Amino acid sequence: MVGARDLANDVPLPLGPYLPGGWSRTDRRDTSNTGKDTVHVVIMGCGRVGSTLAHILEDMGHSVAIIDQNPEAFRRLRAHFGGRRVTGFGFDRDVLIEAGIERADAFVAVSSGDNSNIISARVARETFRVEGVVARIYDPRRAEVYQRLGIPTVATVRWTADQILRRLFPHAPEPLWSDPTGSVVLAQVDVNPRWIGEKISTMEAASGTRIALLSRFGEGVVATGDTVLQEGDVVHVVAPAAEMERISAVFAAGDEGGE
Repeated sequence: MVGARDLANDVPLPLGPYLPGGWSRTDRRDTSNTGKDTVHVVIMGCGRVGSTLAHILEDMGHSVAIIDQNPEAFRRLRAHFGGRRVTGFGFDRDVLIEAGIERADAFVAVSSGDNSNIISARVARETFRVEGVVARIYDPRRAEVYQRLGIPTVATVRWTADQILRRLFPHAPEPLWSDPTGSVVLAQVDVNPRWIGEKISTMEAASGTRIALLSRFGEGVVATGDTVLQEGDVVHVVAPAAEMERISAVFAAGDEGGE
């Protein structure tokens, strides 16, 4: 997975499914020099996120083109950046073609405008048939709508708010993943030792949630109803974010389990 992060908001960009280890347009892969799959990625927006992502992708050996309507924005790119700089609007077809969208494996829209990001993402997906499309959306309500349209989004405002809350309340359940709207989370929860020896089905019934997996001796274990909690197990649940405080209280108390 590509480890790019928004330096302004510390937001990870979910490109993993669209790059090597995921998929690429197999007829457009270039393995001539390194023997490894390389892909072409078009980025709209040369801000801190876009420029950082462009550098990371280039360092990985991929082909990159970056679009911005302001030519001054390209000053954020390092002097030896070898990708293509294209001045224009990311939803303009001619601009996209100049950036190589017709051979692109992925398109990333990370400009400062929600409308521009989603319009350009839809053009890339619907006109040029680029499967790997990600758009940054500040408004979480819009993010939910566009997610339903099949366009993966990163809702940075909600994500940033969650990160601040985690730092204000460090003992609260730790979300490891959330959907783009932040309404459903995968989180690690603290468990009272009184639960040790209890079946997962008992814990799920008491908490009203799904225990997705355990970390046991450093390895992931997919939990079933008959799985028994052992000492040292780390519990991860999938649940609505709004329910996490209640769920954490149940597991911390241990009233329904043990003696």
